[in-house]
Amino acid sequence: MTSILIFVVGAALLVYCAEKLVTHLVGTAAALHISVFLLAIVFTGIEFDDVALGVALNLEDLGGVALGTVFGTAISMTGIVLALAAIVSPVRVDIPRDYVVLFAVSPLLMIPFVLTGPLTTVHGVILVLLFVAFIGYVASRELRSTTPVFRNAEVLERVGAAGSAVPPVPAIAPFTEGRPPSRRVAPALTVLALAGLVVAAAVTSEGIEGILDDFSIEGTLFGATIATLVLSLEDLFLTVGPNRRGAPEIGIGNVIGSVVFGVTAKLGIILLTGHDIAVGDDVLTWHLPVLTVMTGLSAYFISTGRLRRWHGVLLLTLYIAYWAISFGVLGQAPVGD
Repeated sequence: MTSILIFVVGAALLVYCAEKLVTHLVGTAAALHISVFLLAIVFTGIEFDDVALGVALNLEDLGGVALGTVFGTAISMTGIVLALAAIVSPVRVDIPRDYVVLFAVSPLLMIPFVLTGPLTTVHGVILVLLFVAFIGYVASRELRSTTPVFRNAEVLERVGAAGSAVPPVPAIAPFTEGRPPSRRVAPALTVLALAGLVVAAAVTSEGIEGILDDFSIEGTLFGATIATLVLSLEDLFLTVGPNRRGAPEIGIGNVIGSVVFGVTAKLGIILLTGHDIAVGDDVLTWHLPVLTVMTGLSAYFISTGRLRRWHGVLLLTLYIAYWAISFGVLGQAPVGD
């Protein structure tokens, strides 16, 4: 029971520190007038809690759990987060086609790395560079555009309409309520949140290791199920919230950024800071195809210009079927180690 308590406390602190880190980073970047889409991609798409936990797990020789969180969170972004967002708040969306295409093909980038497994630091460098190229492309496109995505007056007016006497900064409203901290305070709070994130990841990793020993649970199973669900809570709030506030594109930016980051830089950073990770044949024959299909289907739904309730129901149904087949037919957890 002690290991479970340690895991719960560490996971709660992990999510809390990640939220605070995003808040302070967004507050600082918003003052520089960066486009809201770029904010969504960078500050919610980059999963600070996932990375911190993945690195800690791999350093503790729990590479299977770390790999489980990579695939688990990427699939859950469409099967849980986007699905529930569509079910709760069906809305119109307007995402540039090139962003949607990059989102759709991103899982395919993992194929050569899986084929040449085990995953090594060399793969890690390439994966990180791929994400840097993605961010560079988005930033370049946004800066060249006369009306950057989600920085036009209509979207900002919808996001900023909080009904208070002093409306929040439009670009920050979907992430936090009220005024952001000052420029002098924000950097210090950012460092504090980052430090808390590192400590929380270490505590959570210790709890996971204890649970695996106490209950004889297979590592990747735990990483792709319970750990994934905990890490998905923040993404759920960051996607459903903007949908309900009339700025669904920001939530979609979170989904796109999270999936692209997950299959590139997140795995890359884990590899660069830990041990090599072995990849089973089932990853290429089952789990990666599922990720590719779920991402492609989600991209198609987004490209139609409207997220409908039945889109969410279908994605959620496929996600449940994925787990049922993985356990019932294959007799294993998603993503074998």
